[in-house]
Amino acid sequence: MNLYLISVFLHILSAMLWIGGMLFLILVVTPFLKQSDRMNSAQFYRNAGQRFRKIAWMGFAVFFVTGVFNLGYRGVRLTDFVRPEWFGSPYGKLVITKIALFIAILIVSAVHDFWIGPAATRAVTEGGKSDPAAAEKLRKNAALFGRINFILGLAMVALGVMIVRGVPRF
Repeated sequence: MNLYLISVFLHILSAMLWIGGMLFLILVVTPFLKQSDRMNSAQFYRNAGQRFRKIAWMGFAVFFVTGVFNLGYRGVRLTDFVRPEWFGSPYGKLVITKIALFIAILIVSAVHDFWIGPAATRAVTEGGKSDPAAAEKLRKNAALFGRINFILGLAMVALGVMIVRGVPRF
């Protein structure tokens, strides 16, 4: 029981750090940086993004390990994923949906963190000299991927609550 509580604690703590970090960037850093010049903003985003990326990907590893442990503790086995009665149950659907969201978050994060974000930062720090329209498009795409990831993260938190507490009845 104590290992389960520690695992749930680490799972929730990782979610808090990841989503809290994104909220801080969205609600505090971005509005603040809009007041400074684009070159300084891009450099700050690059530096902060590289540091936050390390925390986020460590958090994803913690999500995975604790998520597998938590499911196992709650009685979910690998064989359940091929049993139609479990797969079709409300609980099974929630678990599958949360796993699918986690995979989507990993994909969106990888595209944002290792491709679009760095390309946008390079384009903006170079002043968009070669193609200002392309630089602006990359910057907007990086922001869009970040927002998509934030929404997916919130949906994953909601699913986590429903897995433990049940689906609310309206």
